[in-house]
Amino acid sequence: MYLPKHFEVTDSEILADLIEKYPLATLIGSIGDTMEINHLPLMLSKDRSRLFGHVAKANPLLKIAEQAVPNLTAVFNGPNAYVTPSWYLTKKETGKVVPTWNYAVVHAQGKISVIQDTAWLHGHVTQMTNTHEPTYQFLWKVDDAPDEYIQMMLNAIVGIEIEITSLVGKFKLSQNRPAEDYEAVLNELRASANQELQDMTHFMKPT
Repeated sequence: MYLPKHFEVTDSEILADLIEKYPLATLIGSIGDTMEINHLPLMLSKDRSRLFGHVAKANPLLKIAEQAVPNLTAVFNGPNAYVTPSWYLTKKETGKVVPTWNYAVVHAQGKISVIQDTAWLHGHVTQMTNTHEPTYQFLWKVDDAPDEYIQMMLNAIVGIEIEITSLVGKFKLSQNRPAEDYEAVLNELRASANQELQDMTHFMKPT
């Protein structure tokens, strides 16, 4: 990933915040000469050293774990949006401005392994459900479904663990612009009716 220094984020708390807010990861790994790409929600361990999730037993992603070097990358995409140069104060001064696209992403590189313990899987899907249900103000729980149905579903999946070897963020949020342009972008995002634009302000700081 091309990563200019002013866009690099290494603060683990900030990176964990993005992963928790945008847990759907794009997992990218290679199986021989073939690239395997999957999309699934992951949960970050409290010590930020591992990621956990689950996949169907038939998912080719699991073949990566069987390789001598079971490496892959999990990409977490935060908010993103087009930024018009009309927001910049510099436009009025020099006219030397162009559009850009702002975004925040986290790349987690690591080694994948498989977890086939049924009790662990039950605890994992319960934790994931309990984490995300309240965001919709509903209280569905895993135990609301019949036991035999839950067991059937658990038998069809396996857990995955990714031991993180590298965790880095690229937050391209107008930090390269003059302070007055950065502040203008921040104010425009805050005032926007577009939720995606407003969400970007969570990762920006007033100058």
